[in-house]
Amino acid sequence: MKIMPLQYGESVLPEELIFINGEKNKDRDIVFKVFLIKCCDKLILVDAGCETMPGFVMRNFIGPVKALEDVNVSPEEITDVILTHSHHDHIECVKYYKNAVIHVEAGEYDKGKVYIPDGFNVNVFSDEYVVANGVKALKIGGHSNGSCVVEISDGDKTYVITGDECYLRECITYKIPTGSSVNPDASKKFIDKYSDSKYEVLFCHDI
Repeated sequence: MKIMPLQYGESVLPEELIFINGEKNKDRDIVFKVFLIKCCDKLILVDAGCETMPGFVMRNFIGPVKALEDVNVSPEEITDVILTHSHHDHIECVKYYKNAVIHVEAGEYDKGKVYIPDGFNVNVFSDEYVVANGVKALKIGGHSNGSCVVEISDGDKTYVITGDECYLRECITYKIPTGSSVNPDASKKFIDKYSDSKYEVLFCHDI
């Protein structure tokens, strides 16, 4: 099992979206990442990433496809893409992974299917789905109605890729739920669960 974070850009986000009760006029630095998991003869990508980001000033932007190519992986080699949710920066580039099975929660599929080309192999699931031995997509439903995390069990260690259930490590360290949530109760439950030291938390928008 190998987990590789692939950073492909940088920007800022208002603190009020990152933390409950965050400051409205204070920006915080964020990054844009997808994760490559090498497991069980599979090359699994967590989130597809984006090549445009309207409304954001991007820095050091190379895009997810170039980030993959920089580790000698082509989009055609990806066997599975797990979409944590259907927001633009997590799904736009799904069109490049034509040989992959696209795993997406049912409600997020309804909102995001415009991004998925006809003829793609799509697995629509509810609540949770095991993609490979030790790799599971799990619905949280805090950030968006069907938003998910990805749990990766590797021996005695359990990693969790957060999607947008939280943006920065401070959310976990200080147990502060995200300010960008459609279901604050679900966001709090996420923080309560994954702030436990038995989890190694991996962030899509923090280094």
